[in-house]
Amino acid sequence: MLEVRWHGRGGQGAFTAARLLGIASALFEQRFALAFPSFGPERRGAPVLGFTRIDDRKITDRTLPTECDYVVVLDETLAGPNIAVGLKSGAKLILNTAHPERYRALAPDHEIIGLDATTLALEVLGSPITNTAMLGALVAVSGIVRLESAIQAISHELKPRIAQKNIDLLRRVEALVAGARP
Repeated sequence: MLEVRWHGRGGQGAFTAARLLGIASALFEQRFALAFPSFGPERRGAPVLGFTRIDDRKITDRTLPTECDYVVVLDETLAGPNIAVGLKSGAKLILNTAHPERYRALAPDHEIIGLDATTLALEVLGSPITNTAMLGALVAVSGIVRLESAIQAISHELKPRIAQKNIDLLRRVEALVAGARP
């Protein structure tokens, strides 16, 4: 089973990103997926977690994942020691930052992929909502789902007035991150 943990703040779309990944996998790649949030006080700006589980078999485990294959951090201010807790061997950390080198000490045995998703989101969406940008980075780094499946998930789940801009952002980030990888 593949597990992804999403760190964000209320209003940034961390749980939406977790759901989009699950939809891409379940509806468009015929695998099993489970996406769920974990948060305290429901208020904009409060730290939140989202989780996505993907498997080729039915998923019956509904507990919080303790070990993840990927950790995606939508907000650089959340980057602290807690983001590296529970990383599987070989796991990757994808961080919204222009300076990933600042965070190498948090997960010295894991690959850290950084991108300035906030700037890209502002350019494409006109707002600092980074969830689809970070989903694009995850798609590029992981191959968990095909780019086309992620695009279909956005079209399926988001309102038409915002879907196309989010698809444009997803494509742009996926190409950027995939092009930067060896």
